[in-house]
Amino acid sequence: MSYTLLIGNKNYSSWSLRPWLLLHAFGVPFSEKRYVFDTPEFAAEIQSRKLSPNGKVPVLLDGEIVVWDSLAMSEYLAERHPAMWPVDATARAHARCACAEMHSGFQAMRNSMPMNVRRSYPIATPDADVQKDIDRLQALWTEARGKFGGDGPFLYGKFSVADAYFAPVVFRFNTYAVKTTPVVADYVKALLAHPSMQQWIADSAAEKEVVDHEEPEHIHAAK
Repeated sequence: MSYTLLIGNKNYSSWSLRPWLLLHAFGVPFSEKRYVFDTPEFAAEIQSRKLSPNGKVPVLLDGEIVVWDSLAMSEYLAERHPAMWPVDATARAHARCACAEMHSGFQAMRNSMPMNVRRSYPIATPDADVQKDIDRLQALWTEARGKFGGDGPFLYGKFSVADAYFAPVVFRFNTYAVKTTPVVADYVKALLAHPSMQQWIADSAAEKEVVDHEEPEHIHAAK
């Protein structure tokens, strides 16, 4: 098998981070092709649906197989590469529920705190709906760590799909200086220190493009 992953800007594209981190952290060989947001190439290759069935990134190519949803990519890869999900059935069920909740929820936080790896933009008092999302995320992570995290520093002990799936939130908590509990602070620190996260941080720092409408000043000035 030979994977190719089509992604967007590493500084901004939270959805691209998830499968990239999963592949990289588990040492699965793959090639990546980056499409810069708001460029003619992105419009011609991605938004036109030429390479992406839904006009978005990421897209995983495996020969003739095309997978165009990040959660579907996680399941597809886990079928082929053991141990991406927690081994214990109860922990695995919890992890799947957590990832599904992330996939479909937390819209207030997404809108107010978009992923921006390069930036530091502390928000002292998040809006009430954003704080509600933050509280739920902290409760979810604390539950995972408390019930299933005994074998390591990550949500379910060892690094898993769940950590790749919540990695963009960890970057958000870091960028916007979100106030956290000690348990969550330790988890954020551990995931930020992961070698694959450090590689993504370095790649983001090396990017030259700035997408104005993705920058926090633009988003918060519009309120």
